[in-house]
Amino acid sequence: MTTSFPVTKTGQRFGLAIALAGCLVLSLTVGPVRAADDANPVLAKVNGAEIRKSDVALAEEELGPSLGQMDPASKDDNVLSFLIDMKLVSKAAEDKKIADNDDFKKRLAFSRNRLLMDSLLAQEGKAATTDEAMKKVYDEASKQIGGEQEVRARHILVETEDEAKAVKAELDKGADFAELAKKKSKDPGASDGGDLGFFTKEQMVPEFANVAFSLEPGKISDPVKTQFGWHVIKVEEKRNRKPPEFDQVKSQIETYVTRKAQADYVAKLREGAKIERTAEAGKPADAAAKPDAAAKPADAAKPDAMKPADAAKPADAKK
Repeated sequence: MTTSFPVTKTGQRFGLAIALAGCLVLSLTVGPVRAADDANPVLAKVNGAEIRKSDVALAEEELGPSLGQMDPASKDDNVLSFLIDMKLVSKAAEDKKIADNDDFKKRLAFSRNRLLMDSLLAQEGKAATTDEAMKKVYDEASKQIGGEQEVRARHILVETEDEAKAVKAELDKGADFAELAKKKSKDPGASDGGDLGFFTKEQMVPEFANVAFSLEPGKISDPVKTQFGWHVIKVEEKRNRKPPEFDQVKSQIETYVTRKAQADYVAKLREGAKIERTAEAGKPADAAAKPDAAAKPADAAKPDAMKPADAAKPADAKK
């Protein structure tokens, strides 16, 4: 079909302008669709029903840990196969009227409510994790950490008091503590000369911590008995604990702020709701008026990343 354009005093310019405008409109309407299709291509068709790249990504997100440590290519292929099977089986289930089953309807309603809950809480959590909120949590935790003392010490662990006294005697004669720890100590950290690194008082058993924090740097203790055996302790250094840099703990703080915001949101909804537990629930009716533990902020304390990191400490010196 031939398209004619009106001719004016400006000749064919007017028609050309309309043609260009039409092309522009077409590019604005068709272009983004093509771009979207390119970014989200069809990976398979099952009896005409499309499975796109975005479907695979969503399935991977939902399946999560069940995919294990597969490499990306294997993971995508396995998930696509799963989606193909799901399309086939779900269509067969529709044909058999499974969706009309009461049990199915209950499960569908539960899944819908769960998805609605997860989506809204994710939205609330994301809205709460502003830089300002995370900095505030960091600053509050840093203030608490700033005045806390920590000690760096070495120790030699033996089984009996006599062995500990013999070790102390050698040290008093000038033996090198680190070298003697390598030879005598049964602690897993003996290969490092008994070095425990820095620790706070609460990280160690009381008998050990009380002695370590009472010693001045460079001093060596008399034998100390704990549930793990007999220790001889040397304090290397004392200092006020320094909080980690914000960037080091940002992800943990973000998790904390997110979870707290979600828990607070649920608690607020509970406060404004009328919740009644029946006798069949196994609790007195008036217990329903009190928020469950699950509704309280689970992470009311500061993020774990802002607490003393004791994972590296020897098990026989820790609480």
